[in-house]
Amino acid sequence: MKQIPFTVPTQGTSPRRLDRGSSEDFPSAGGLSEPSSPNVKRPSVEIPGAYALGSIDPSLYKIVDEDDDYEVPPDHIGRIWFAVEYERETEKLLVTLIKAKHLPVRQFGNNSSCDPFARIYLIPDERRYLQSKFKKKTCNPKFEESYVFQVSYRSLQDRVLKFTVFDVDRHKRHNVIGHALYPLKDHDGESNERLVMWRDLDREVAESGADKGELLVSLSYNNHLERLTVGIFEAKMMKSEGGTPGDFYVKICLLVQNKIVKSKKTDVVKKSECPNFNESFTFKLPVTQLDSASLSITAMQHSSGHKDKVVGRVILGSFMFARGKELDHWNEMVANQKEQITHWHPL
Repeated sequence: MKQIPFTVPTQGTSPRRLDRGSSEDFPSAGGLSEPSSPNVKRPSVEIPGAYALGSIDPSLYKIVDEDDDYEVPPDHIGRIWFAVEYERETEKLLVTLIKAKHLPVRQFGNNSSCDPFARIYLIPDERRYLQSKFKKKTCNPKFEESYVFQVSYRSLQDRVLKFTVFDVDRHKRHNVIGHALYPLKDHDGESNERLVMWRDLDREVAESGADKGELLVSLSYNNHLERLTVGIFEAKMMKSEGGTPGDFYVKICLLVQNKIVKSKKTDVVKKSECPNFNESFTFKLPVTQLDSASLSITAMQHSSGHKDKVVGRVILGSFMFARGKELDHWNEMVANQKEQITHWHPL
């Protein structure tokens, strides 16, 4: 492959493929130190299969140190550099947070009045995260830390990496500076190559892509029978790849502690952008597992002779797995035993 010199453009992103390193590229977690601030501690790693690896070998990423000067756009709140690599054989996503530059100062004219750290989320599970070390008095922190997420190849395209950078002020408050997203559908999961890239931080980010449609879902729980009933009634604004009405079905997976317990699916509804499924499914779920359970409801497009494609997904569950309206739906079900609780959910 022809080598292209690394230059930072004035806008956009600049991924670069680097040669795959040896096993020493990502050292063990033994070299990982705790953040300096008592109020900025690393969270206990609750994400199944996710953990911090520790410091990286900076020589692997010298390519990103040649960009110290770049044209700072108006209203710029910082830029971060990171690397992503997916190991297809082990289904491990290796994420390296390299550095950030030009983070805003709390006091104008004082370049050291920023104490940043970063959190890395794997959307849609934004309630849990991995956290970087805490850096003191710098607007240009070098993190050089690596992390691992366990992600199956089939779900890779539905996940999004989210980086959130914080500043810890003199009162130990965590103030959000900005966010950056990297949709993993943009990543070649089969190449086993490491991509180094940058993103400009935004104050607000749209965590979902284009509108993929909505599902009307009902939940009901009978604590005496320990039975969860899921109703899949209808969908609207379903988008097919060809732009014509497609053939759709819905797959429902019950997970306990992120492990699939049971999977079921609806019949295929053909050639409709607003398919009516009108099916319900029951799952055995003990009361003791309500707080560790979740539902992954996936809309699929069926293609004869080809692999079925994921249209979008909704995660309903307890506070450990869901947030927003999806969490509210689950909590409403738990609080209203034996009642059918129905809501629309965007994919």
